[in-house]
Amino acid sequence: MQKPENNCPAEEVLKLLSGKWKPQLFRLALNGPLRFNALLRTIEGANKQSLALSLRELVEEGYLDKITVRQKPLHIEYTLSEKGQALIPVFEQLERLPR
Repeated sequence: MQKPENNCPAEEVLKLLSGKWKPQLFRLALNGPLRFNALLRTIEGANKQSLALSLRELVEEGYLDKITVRQKPLHIEYTLSEKGQALIPVFEQLERLPR
């Protein structure tokens, strides 16, 4: 028996952003560029492996842009992509929902 296709874009986005640390990463990216070591200090309980995986998945899905800053010291910054910025109103609406 074939599994039915899921054609709901909202469900796909929620699944993607429900991974470990992803909501926090998205929220922090609203305030500006993110750097890996700063994220490790900011997100309580985060470890290098899970944080790197979450960042990689968000970049691969197009919600974050990964930028190599060629200044001393050389470093990588993550910023919201155009696709990620399009989700800001969705997150704002979710935050307004009664709990």
